[in-house]
Amino acid sequence: MRLNQLRRLLSRLLPLNKPGQASEKDTGMNYLVAGLGNIGAEYASTRHNLGFMVLDAWAQASNTVFRTERYGDVAEISFKGRKFYLLKPSTYMNLSGNAVRYWMDKLKLPLENLIVICDDLNLPFGTVRMRKNGSDGGHNGLKDIQARLNTTQWARIRVGIGNNYTRGAQVDFVIGELTAEEKAAVPGICERVIEGIKNFATIGPDRAMNLLNVKPAKPVKEEKEV
Repeated sequence: MRLNQLRRLLSRLLPLNKPGQASEKDTGMNYLVAGLGNIGAEYASTRHNLGFMVLDAWAQASNTVFRTERYGDVAEISFKGRKFYLLKPSTYMNLSGNAVRYWMDKLKLPLENLIVICDDLNLPFGTVRMRKNGSDGGHNGLKDIQARLNTTQWARIRVGIGNNYTRGAQVDFVIGELTAEEKAAVPGICERVIEGIKNFATIGPDRAMNLLNVKPAKPVKEEKEV
């Protein structure tokens, strides 16, 4: 065998990355972040689309654009040796599990590398809660993901939208447009969630939860001089 042929053979067999440097194929360093919502301009500013809003904010801050793929729009962001695959399912909320299952299989990721972002009626608006696992809490998107993955052992971040609606008006409230005051608060909420996801991947779920699961400080009102 000639020397050049031997070199080519060795280059195929030996890893190209330096010792201690993670390969992009190292699934332990890759994460799927699924932000739940409904596709279509009519849903873009609704409470049910807070998952989409977080991913849009992250992509914009990272100068990254989404590309349309099977079952959703996908973007990739690298941070401290980790790669985050941002997924906005195109299946509509109630079939989110199809998209999550497909991309988990495609990327060959373990369940502990999945993070789902969704809205939550049971939390006051702007309250954020990260959990390593749990029930669907009546959320149809989480319910479908649970059914498709056949487990509840995956992380989720719930963003509170409150429950300021009259009896029988829950659906209209959830798919209703955010108020002007709520829209003004969305960028800050997105920043907190994004920071929580980065911490999840770098310092671990437990420490990330301790940092994220705190009530944001309320602005102090200045007293008027008498």
